[in-house]
Amino acid sequence: MAGHSHWAGIKHKKGKADKQRSKIFSKLSKEITVAAKLGDKDPNINARLRSAIQAARSANMPKENINRAIDKSSTNMGKNFENMRYEGFGPDKIAVIVEALTDNKNRTASKIRTIFQKNGGNLGTLGSASHNFNQLGVIKINKKEISEEKILELAIDSGADECITKEDFYEIHCEKSEIYNVKKKLELKIKNFISTGIEWVPLNSVEISKNKLETTSEFLETLDNEEDVQNIYTNLKIRNN
Repeated sequence: MAGHSHWAGIKHKKGKADKQRSKIFSKLSKEITVAAKLGDKDPNINARLRSAIQAARSANMPKENINRAIDKSSTNMGKNFENMRYEGFGPDKIAVIVEALTDNKNRTASKIRTIFQKNGGNLGTLGSASHNFNQLGVIKINKKEISEEKILELAIDSGADECITKEDFYEIHCEKSEIYNVKKKLELKIKNFISTGIEWVPLNSVEISKNKLETTSEFLETLDNEEDVQNIYTNLKIRNN
């Protein structure tokens, strides 16, 4: 979710598929609820909600789960969620940015700090790690949706800065302020999106060999298992030898 992507981009151990699916659904549901609460409940009007629903569909979340998450925005009126960002360094000095959605920032900060400390890392102040990253608008599209030739042409026409071809998907980069304008133009030709959001793309990488990856993997997985954590970005790069 490894490059700049979320920790989900590094495959989790076999046998955790159901648990992982449940965790992904939980995070997506929370984003849908908050998006619907902060804006209109009509995804055609609310761009953040539309993106959250598209991401949920890409993860094969059942329609009733999506509708339940939208309905929850009306019943949870007393619960206010805040977007929080935490920065620090993990094992092997990898830079880490954690984005959370929480109704209790003191609880979340305490939990995240403990995870960093227990794994030989340290939580820093805002700006301590983010100078290693660029914040960009990132739109991901499954390769099944469109050919490489057409997506490159469409990306240029929509005002995007870059279109990168990955193994299973295309990744379109743009200025973060332009993400929904670019997305709107892409939607004229594409219906399904893996994800749309502001992401932290690393400017430099810290390489770790596969045989030294276990400690770092456990640290990132523990962070990812934390209920309030929505996204994790790191400049970790896996070296093959």
